[in-house]
Amino acid sequence: MTAPASVEAYLAACPEDARAALEHLRAMILAAAPEATETISYQMPAFRAHGRILVWMGAFRDHCSLFPGGMALIEAHQDELAGYRVAKGTIQFRPDRPLPASVVEAIVKARLAENAARSRR
Repeated sequence: MTAPASVEAYLAACPEDARAALEHLRAMILAAAPEATETISYQMPAFRAHGRILVWMGAFRDHCSLFPGGMALIEAHQDELAGYRVAKGTIQFRPDRPLPASVVEAIVKARLAENAARSRR
């Protein structure tokens, strides 16, 4: 599989239900980080701020995922993520059961703070 040229190309190639779920997730991410820019990283849509990736998202055969860049933020929100499948560095969700906006916002804002602190070093 060749890497998609853009986030739009990635989304266009997704099944309709996954595309709608990722577009909803995309809107939540951009609402939490309006200064973020979109890119493709690891053949998936990613959002960048302060010169670093904030989060990635992707569609898979039977789920969608948000990749917050490690387990620390997943563990910090484990109560709110009860009922969602989490694995090493990923939060998986079904297109018909999106992630809570409050969790997405908290993760993105925490990643913004991490990236800003790293860029000041």
